[in-house]
Amino acid sequence: MNSNLPNTWLVVGLGNPGEKYAGTRHNIGFLVADELARRYGGKFTSNKYRALVLETRAGIGGASPRVIIVKPETYMNDSGAAVAPLAQYFNCAPDQVIAVHDELDIPFNTLRVKLGGGDNGHNGLKSLTQSLGTADYYRIRAGIGRPSTPQDTADYVLANFSKEERKNTPEFIVRCCDAIESLMEKGLEITQQNFNQ
Repeated sequence: MNSNLPNTWLVVGLGNPGEKYAGTRHNIGFLVADELARRYGGKFTSNKYRALVLETRAGIGGASPRVIIVKPETYMNDSGAAVAPLAQYFNCAPDQVIAVHDELDIPFNTLRVKLGGGDNGHNGLKSLTQSLGTADYYRIRAGIGRPSTPQDTADYVLANFSKEERKNTPEFIVRCCDAIESLMEKGLEITQQNFNQ
């Protein structure tokens, strides 16, 4: 592990709570958070900050970073209201926050890792940036692509993955989790080299 990297990370899967949204493109952040929780073992619990939270360690051994996996229960547009107080509670600076979100401008099954930047019209990111007071947090941008037929963007992101997409979704989610682990253990540059397609 790179000793210059933080020893605590807040990994935020962005999505909407409830069964209605569970398998939608907009909820890929939740799907990644669930897979990460399965990988480390443990269960999410509710708390006063309106989020499901799982506190764990990445890997094995004393040097392993502490990881707080978060699924806001505020609905996407108000994600920051849950994340900012949790970041404060766990003493995480914005550059210790990793937001996992769907990205229209990247083809499906493709991911990009970056630090900072605009919200590109993504209301979850907009809320995070406002609540954290900065855009300088990490992002795992999980590509969902744009609709191939004329369709309202909101309808598209809130629709379930297509049958064809569902064949690749499990492997894609695993790759997003691998990118998160790489970011926490090896830093941004190596992670971008290995995962940005």
